[in-house]
Formats: sequence, structure tokens, C-alpha cells
Amino acid sequence: MNNTAKGYIALLVTSIVWGTTWVASRVGIDQLPALQMAYIRQFIAGLSFVLFYIGVKKYSLPTMRQFRWITVMAILMFVSANGLSTWSLKYIPTGLSCLIGALYPLCVVIIEKVFFKSKELTMLTFIGLFLGITGIGIVFYEHSFQGINSRFFIGVGLSVIAMLSWALGTVFLSRNKESIDPYYGTGWQMLISAVILFFITRPSSANLPLSAISFKTWMIILYLVIFGSLIAFAAFIYSMKTLPAAIASLYAYFNPLVAMVLASFVVGEKLTVNLIWGAIVTLAGVYLVNYSIKRKTEKVIAEPEQ
Repeated sequence: MNNTAKGYIALLVTSIVWGTTWVASRVGIDQLPALQMAYIRQFIAGLSFVLFYIGVKKYSLPTMRQFRWITVMAILMFVSANGLSTWSLKYIPTGLSCLIGALYPLCVVIIEKVFFKSKELTMLTFIGLFLGITGIGIVFYEHSFQGINSRFFIGVGLSVIAMLSWALGTVFLSRNKESIDPYYGTGWQMLISAVILFFITRPSSANLPLSAISFKTWMIILYLVIFGSLIAFAAFIYSMKTLPAAIASLYAYFNPLVAMVLASFVVGEKLTVNLIWGAIVTLAGVYLVNYSIKRKTEKVIAEPEQ
């Protein structure tokens, strides 16, 4: 099997696994506080990466400059983006949270244009932005029939903040690059974010002692670590190295659909024709925005891992 074929297999793994991790997180937070589950997952995954690269690959510790860069990325990408998106699943359907997360490339374009004047918006970009907003409108309209209350708005607010954090992290990354192995750097980001989340949640009496966490919940965390944070991430990097960027980034448009369909079977979330159409219209808008920017810069923006 050649590298291209392996790249497509890696793409398939990324598309499916990162869609399932949203649902796994949704099931996990029924028995464990969301931020506690996030920091346990990030600590185990981050420690695995760091120990492997220091112990096996013999990497040296990052420099102070790299640690500052890693800390900023950790706060934006894992403390805020991953942590808050996980928390949002307590209040809103899995598919909606995942779909809001998929909107972040649109925000990257807007941030770059408003604050840095660096993106030339074409007609195709505006069409993509319009479709993205329209699709979300369809999804919200459908959810209005299921009863929108204060919990719903809390969940949407958490998802939006998480999405904006990932967008800001993307902009920061593109403008402040560091010469550090992406796996090693991500491991440190996970580890540092786990420590930050631990101290943020420590005063809360809602956190469970580790001994009180059920076997089922530990299995969910183990799935999130092994498949979501290790295997799928490695598959994503491999697909980016072996496939054209436009192809490798297609996983971003399947994740929300996988999450919506799987959530309907696993946790009984309602799945209607309008929700599916809203998701398709939204993702089509995101694709057009990505495609229009790629034609200008040859750069495709990837979606966050959950």
C-alpha cells in the first residue's frame, strides 16, 4: 500500500474518530464535571506525548521563549476552546456544539480582515459567510421548536467562546511560529492546560475524587485519550503530510455530521431533515470560505479537535 492510500485511510480515521469523540464527551459529562474530564484527558494525553519525546526521542525541554508560546496556545486551544466546548455539551445537543465549532474558519477570516487588514474578501468568500450564517439560522430555527431556554443560551455562549478562542489561536499560530515538533509542542500544550484547568476547578466542590469516578467514565476518558488525542491526531498529521491540503482538510466537514448522526443513536438527540440541511448548508459555507482563501494564499484552515 502506497503512502497516498495510507493517507486516505488516515483521513477516514480522522473524520470518523473526531466525530465520535464529541459523543463520547457528551456521555462522559453525565457522570463527571466537564472541565474535570477535560483536564484528566489532557493530562494523560499530554504526559504521554511529552514522556515519549523526552524519554524515547531524547528531546530537550523547550526554551523559555517556547514555553511562553506553548502557554498562550494552551490557554486558547485547550483551556478555552476544548474545555468550554466540552462544557457546552451539558446544555446543548452534541451536533449543534460541534457545528458551532466548525464555524471558526469564518471567524479567522473576519479577525484577519478587521484587525490586520490582511484578507482580501472575494465574492466567493461573502457567499460562504452568508451560507454559514444561514445554515446556523436553520439549525437554530429547528431547535426553537424543541424549547429554547436559559440553559440553551448558556451552552451556545460556551460554544461560541470556545470557537472564538480556537480562531484566535489559529491567528496567533499563523503570526507567531515556533520551531518545535508539532506532536511535542501539542503534548506540552495539553499538559500545561491540564494544570491550569485543575487549579481553576479545584475550589469547586463539584469535582469528584479520582476514586469515585466510575469504570465506565474511565473507559470513556481512555477512549478520548487513545483514539481522540493520540491516534486521530497522529492520523491527521499523517494525512496532511501525504495528501493535498484541500483533501486532508475534508475531515472538518464530516465531523459534525458524524457527531449528529451518532448522537441520535447513542444519547437520543433528535435528528431531523432541517437539522441535517442546516448542517450541510453551514459546512458548505465554511468550505467556500476556505476554498476562496486557499485560492489567494494556498492555505486551508483546519477544524479543532474535540
